[in-house]
Amino acid sequence: MKISSGFRSVAVAAIAAAGVSFASVAHADSGTIRFAVYKAAFFVGGSGGEGTLTFHGRKYPISIGGISGGLAFGASKTYFQGSVRNIRRARDVSGVYGAAGGGGAIGKGAQMIVMTNDKGAQLELTGRQVGLQVNADISGMSITVK
Repeated sequence: MKISSGFRSVAVAAIAAAGVSFASVAHADSGTIRFAVYKAAFFVGGSGGEGTLTFHGRKYPISIGGISGGLAFGASKTYFQGSVRNIRRARDVSGVYGAAGGGGAIGKGAQMIVMTNDKGAQLELTGRQVGLQVNADISGMSITVK
């Protein structure tokens, strides 16, 4: 059976690309992250906070900023903690993360969220929320490793 050289070239390129993708994931690492975010909203909201990224036994300070729009009102403080995956160095965590969602808390509440930035860093977070917050919005969060 003859295999055309064009098909063979495409097959070799696909195998090589898969190998490069696998090598990238194989060399990626993970760390832990925790931060507190203050949020206030009346249709348009803003948030800010700070925390710590722990990567390879070293702690890096981080700052958080964000904006949201949609149906949102109230004020809250949320303490997030979790893991960050698919990073090679601490600065891979820096970037913009987006999410669409909804929820609410009166007094205390819980949150869970998974977000990815443009570098492929993935945050898997759980949080404890305190305050009055009701939202059904689209939000963006920027994390900067200092």
